Amino acid sequence: MPTAPQPQPQPQPAEQPTRGAEQPHPAQRPDPAGQSQPEQPTASEQPNPPLSGERFDARHRASADAPPPSQLSRRAFGGVVGATAATAAAVAAAGPAAAATSRAARDTGAAAAGTRAGRPGHEGGTEAEFEAATDRRSRRPNILFILADDLGWADLSSYGSPDIHTPHLDRLARQGVRFTQAYSGSATCSPTRFSLYTGRYPGRTRGGLAEPIADRSVGLDPNHPTLASLLRDAGYATALIGKWHCGYLPDYSPTRSGWDEFFGNFGGALEYYSKLGLSGEYDLYEGDAEYKDLRYYTRILTERASDYVRRGHGGKPWLLNLNFTTPHWPWIAEGDEEESARLTARIRAGEKGVLNHREGGSLATYREMVRDLDASVGRVLAALRDSGEEHNTLVIFSSDNGGERWSYQWPLSGNKFTLEEGGIRVPNLVRWPARLRRNQVSHEPVASYDWTATLLEVAGARPHPAYPLDGVSLAGYLLRGERLAERDLFWRVRGERALRRGDWKYYRGADGRDKLFHLTNDPREQANHATTDKPRLARLRAAWEKVDAGLLPYED
Repeated sequence: MPTAPQPQPQPQPAEQPTRGAEQPHPAQRPDPAGQSQPEQPTASEQPNPPLSGERFDARHRASADAPPPSQLSRRAFGGVVGATAATAAAVAAAGPAAAATSRAARDTGAAAAGTRAGRPGHEGGTEAEFEAATDRRSRRPNILFILADDLGWADLSSYGSPDIHTPHLDRLARQGVRFTQAYSGSATCSPTRFSLYTGRYPGRTRGGLAEPIADRSVGLDPNHPTLASLLRDAGYATALIGKWHCGYLPDYSPTRSGWDEFFGNFGGALEYYSKLGLSGEYDLYEGDAEYKDLRYYTRILTERASDYVRRGHGGKPWLLNLNFTTPHWPWIAEGDEEESARLTARIRAGEKGVLNHREGGSLATYREMVRDLDASVGRVLAALRDSGEEHNTLVIFSSDNGGERWSYQWPLSGNKFTLEEGGIRVPNLVRWPARLRRNQVSHEPVASYDWTATLLEVAGARPHPAYPLDGVSLAGYLLRGERLAERDLFWRVRGERALRRGDWKYYRGADGRDKLFHLTNDPREQANHATTDKPRLARLRAAWEKVDAGLLPYED
């Protein structure tokens, strides 16, 4: 079993909140060609070092009582969208009349996030409504897709978190486009990953019916084309670092589905230090071989990803799927080795369900895990900047589904496992300096499978004709200024169904009752129009049933 090399300590300045108005960095001013240059991080945004056990205990105690195969021409390249919460704040400050006229009012969640726009990392910035920079051109981009695990829609300060400061992700938002109405492909881990990797509804494949995958009987069919296999055929180097959760060895693996390299875990969760999985198995691999490293998992993934983006790739563009397990349970922040040892001992004693950590966790621990995720993303983005490839690298940050027990979801209802907004609406940030203007916000509804279609187009690849995509490429909207046509967003999980069309959402939950919500006016899904707008309800229900009829049925 390979083992990890001993890392050399590299001191980093500790994170401090930004104070006062943000001053534009000279490197960010437009160059003569009208393209913005990379912004250098302020001192407060330098990645902070891992917490020692002593520092973790002190910070934990201090916050424990706080409140809760053919190619397209390069002309066909596509892009992305995003920005920060400052526009919503400006609208709120201008009063109800301004809010009513602002297009930001389409997203009720955007207004909620805007109430927190004055938090550190957002002073002095003003979000603009998204507008494509149609005069910009570039070669095919590198692609860095960062996926958090069970991160709630409002767990970032750029989305309104009142208690978690995320300066690195806030900075990423300022440098690109912030999506306020972005959705995961499903309400749990595996199906969303299926939708992202295939660009199709999870129910089109047998493995996608597992919600989530919990045994070795199913997985992502190696014969099914994926984002990675299609980009690899188009000349990309491909890697997946972190959580796979699309099937176990020997039948399923990232390296069997298009990724040249894999380093990470196969299962849905693991203990952050011992790397023991849900069944007590050791679950850290390099390729198909176990890899021994008992340091904190988020730190290991951050180092691996940083090395990958710094590395030369023989002149090839690259795709890196960086899938953190943070902030998924068990609720263990870096330095909390005592709790890690307690859980590990119970797992080794044969106890089942230990990693669910039902008796553990706290708001303080959860906040620490999200802050650590933020700092880890900051380190990877710093490595990308050091590589000289930042300008033409498309970075996307999102979550695999809505938040869990400790997440901040306001004003949304529901959480992970449900098709209420809190279970499927996710933060989504996009940056591509070569093609997208900074500090923008988009309120267009988008879903995980749309990014698959978008990335294929910007990379000059085409979907396999035998496996048509359900997602729609956003490239025309993001890069060429084309209007994004209204379409339906569809979800199905056992016992629940949902479909969004424009501002309206059709939803049937576990109680079996059909509901109809106007999401712009009612993001919390409390005012049910099912009896007052029966024709619309019937149309949306029929649309859902038409899609459902083309999917695989659930197995008993």
